[in-house]
Amino acid sequence: MDTTSGAVARASAAAGRQQPPSERRAVDGYLLAPFPWYGLDEAFSGPRWLMQVGTAADGTVEHGSIGHGDEPSVKNEYAAGSTGEPREKFAVVVTVAAHPSRHSADGTGLLEATSVSSAAWLAGVGLLSFTWPGQMDHTLRDEWLEQQTETAWALADDLSGPEWSTLSLPVDGVPASFHYQESEFGWVLAGSTQEGVHLGAYGRGMSAYGLGFSMIKDIGLYG
Repeated sequence: MDTTSGAVARASAAAGRQQPPSERRAVDGYLLAPFPWYGLDEAFSGPRWLMQVGTAADGTVEHGSIGHGDEPSVKNEYAAGSTGEPREKFAVVVTVAAHPSRHSADGTGLLEATSVSSAAWLAGVGLLSFTWPGQMDHTLRDEWLEQQTETAWALADDLSGPEWSTLSLPVDGVPASFHYQESEFGWVLAGSTQEGVHLGAYGRGMSAYGLGFSMIKDIGLYG
């Protein structure tokens, strides 16, 4: 799969699991990004909050996430086999810089190209980071996360596979095609924009079918 780098992406995801939203980074990292950030469009009137950015080995900002709705806790009482309406209703938008493979800034290595699959994997792992099957023992969660992360990696590498469907949603007011998948833990989608970024998104308790995305005019207002 075309990714920023398997190792970098995995490290970013691991960092995301260790850092809950309540300890999210300041807006400074978002301001350093050489690409535009995306979030839900103005039809969404609920809370919005910064999460974290992911960087390449040379410190360049490669991707980042912005949350909407309730800030999710790690354990969801209604995941994996339980019934009822999720208490936490949220959607997270992941923006990934779109670029071909190129040399790192220090000239010591080659950074792989990013793609829609990159956004799909980051979104899939993001959803997992806020999921904990209620019947699972605390000590087994790391093993479960590792297994599910590998599964998310394989699924994102095959966006044309039967596990994915197609969903049309507006991006900056223009209909765009997204790869979409639902599971017992929530939903994940991924697509591209005309502004040089790929978009991933994941959520729970909020339907993906009514969402729209738009470029954030001033990310500094989130700080």
